[in-house]
Formats: sequence, structure tokens, C-alpha cells
Amino acid sequence: MGSAKSTTPLSARDRIEEMRRAERARERRRRISVVVASTAVVAALIGAGAWAVSKSGDDDASSSKAGAKSDAKGAAGSGHFSYDKDGVGTWSGKLARNHVAKKVAYPMEPPVGGDHNQVWMNCNGDVYGKALANENAVHALEHGAVWVTYNGKASDADVAALEKKVKATPYSLMSPVEDQKDPIMLSAWGHQRTVKSASDPALGAFFERFVQGPQTPEPGAACTGGLSG
Repeated sequence: MGSAKSTTPLSARDRIEEMRRAERARERRRRISVVVASTAVVAALIGAGAWAVSKSGDDDASSSKAGAKSDAKGAAGSGHFSYDKDGVGTWSGKLARNHVAKKVAYPMEPPVGGDHNQVWMNCNGDVYGKALANENAVHALEHGAVWVTYNGKASDADVAALEKKVKATPYSLMSPVEDQKDPIMLSAWGHQRTVKSASDPALGAFFERFVQGPQTPEPGAACTGGLSG
């Protein structure tokens, strides 16, 4: 008789390795599909050219209305954070996932989801010394990254220790966010918390729970090949 399949939950390290294998497999398939599809795309563009010109006026008007509607709704809709006993906040509103090519008014800072730019910030343990565009960072959260942010009230020692933690953790990134309410904050898609310092045990617990965690809308999506600063 065969042994029963283990149901032990994967650790963050195992989840990351599994996602990396899937990413490499997708990349091989993507290279093959690009070669096959390129010829069809060229032919389709030629045939669609005249139609696109005739529709451009109507499409521009529709796009303008859609953009205004998107801004009015906000990237994450109405909502609020509800905090569990461990201090982790979960956003109650619906988090939109549309790709947009403009600034987004997020209802929280740092944002934990919503409409975002089509290009993600690299999040393979990347540490950025300058503020990031929220729209690119949110896309990294969609891929299952944890975003570590800090402001000028964080100590130099904590910033250095946080950098070390992030650089050792795939699917994470770090940057300053001066307007955030607390010196050190951690964000994942739909979730956020404050930590007191880089030595706060809640830091490791948040990474373990949310790096490629169950909240991830696109598990295994790349954390490389995006923007690098």
C-alpha cells in the first residue's frame, strides 16, 4: 500500500523554491510562444490598421470616461483595516487589479493593493534608497512580495538590519515612504502591520506568513525582469 500524501503546509522557503521552478518553466514556454505568435501579430496589425483609425475617436472618448470612473472609485474601493490579535491589518474593501498607465489615488499609505502599473518593481530581495512609484510597488505585492517601508523616524541601525533581512529574502523589497504613519511598516497584498524595530519578532512572522502566502493573487509570478529603480 502506498503512503498517504503529506498535508504539512509548505514553509516560506519551500513556497519560494516551488514558485521559482514554476517561473522557469513558464519562461521556457513563453519564449516558444513568442516566436510562434510574432508572425500572427504582424499579420493581424496590418489587417486591423484601417479599423483602428476609424475607431480612434470613439475609443479616446470611452477611455477618458473609464479613467475618470476608475479614479472616482479609487484603487481599493471603500474599506478599512481590521486588525487581528497579532496586529496584522486586513483590508476590508475590494482590491481592484486593473493595469493603468497613470497615478492612482490609494486609500492607504503604503498601499496594499488596487489598480497598478503593468510593470512591477523587482522584488527579489531588492533594496531601494529612494521612494518608489506606488503603482509599480503594488504590482510586486500582486506577485506575492512583502514590501518593507520606513520613514525618517526609523533608526539607522534598524534600517541597516531591515536591508539585511530583505536582501536575504526573495519576493521582498524595501524602500522609504516618508508619509507613512509609523517608522517601520510591512505590507503584503491586502495586509499590513507596523513593527517596533528590526528585532521585533513580528517581522519574521509577517515574512513567514505572507511571502508568497495564500493572499497572493498571482502566485509564482516573476519578481525579476521589472523595474530596478
